[in-house]
Amino acid sequence: MLINISNHPYARWQTAQREAAKAYGEVMDMPFPNIPPRATAAQVEIMAVGAINDILSMMQQHDNPTTTIHLMGEMTFTYILLNKLRAQGIPCVASTTERSITMEGDLKKTIFKFIQFRPYF
Repeated sequence: MLINISNHPYARWQTAQREAAKAYGEVMDMPFPNIPPRATAAQVEIMAVGAINDILSMMQQHDNPTTTIHLMGEMTFTYILLNKLRAQGIPCVASTTERSITMEGDLKKTIFKFIQFRPYF
């Protein structure tokens, strides 16, 4: 099972990313929490502990000990959560993309093309 913790729901992923996710089995979304910019490190830590509890609950409900976490989002929360997941032996991956930027007048248009899932070490 792959638990997607990002601001990008599985249903909106590009076909290539959905195909690559099949290697992990079922994909479940867990929305990335809104991390207030004025939150203290201690508050972010509390949010990460809450996320760990939610992840463990999802794993238990689905009776799936071979879960991988797709983790993309606000950097301090990601760092704290990643370290907590690694301490529990839960593997995590990031999605990698190629970015193409074009300018249309003053409007910058960015297109992302999924390339692969890369494990966090």
